[in-house]
Amino acid sequence: MKYNTRDIEEKMGKSIASYEQNLASIRASQANPAVLARLTFDYWGSPAELTSMANVRVADAKTLEIIPYDASTLKAMEKAILTSDIGITPSNDGKIIRLVFPQLTEERRRELAKQVQKMGEEAKVAVRNIRRTANDDIKKQKKDGVLTEDDVKDAEKAVQDVTDKYIKNIDAISAAKEKEIMKV
Repeated sequence: MKYNTRDIEEKMGKSIASYEQNLASIRASQANPAVLARLTFDYWGSPAELTSMANVRVADAKTLEIIPYDASTLKAMEKAILTSDIGITPSNDGKIIRLVFPQLTEERRRELAKQVQKMGEEAKVAVRNIRRTANDDIKKQKKDGVLTEDDVKDAEKAVQDVTDKYIKNIDAISAAKEKEIMKV
């Protein structure tokens, strides 16, 4: 009997997608609407995502414009941006919030590169946890008599091959993001 690695590939793929989504929120001195993706503000007593309550567009390479659908939310959005970890002070003209992305310092670039490495390690841990769960499942199937000793060896090798593929993918994604951050 051959062990099916499709489930673990799907789970590992979801881990990488989550990692890429987290990386998108790290700004690299260019205007990127993804930095606002997880930002929420108080809207009539409940949290609302900024991106669902406003039109966010890139005005130029260094400027984001946030145009709220409801003008009464402008102050709340501005406050949310100020209290967030984005590190940019918004300018508000009464209708539009503008975020001007400053050029990153060398020190800040290095901090962001370290943050990318840390997030990459967390993604690798998630992939390795999926591998461990799959290997535990393989051992359980052997104990239950579903898999033979040879099947177990083949299945563990298949799981390790899939894991190696996804770890390399994470390394490549991390390297590309670090290169983007370090580019002046």
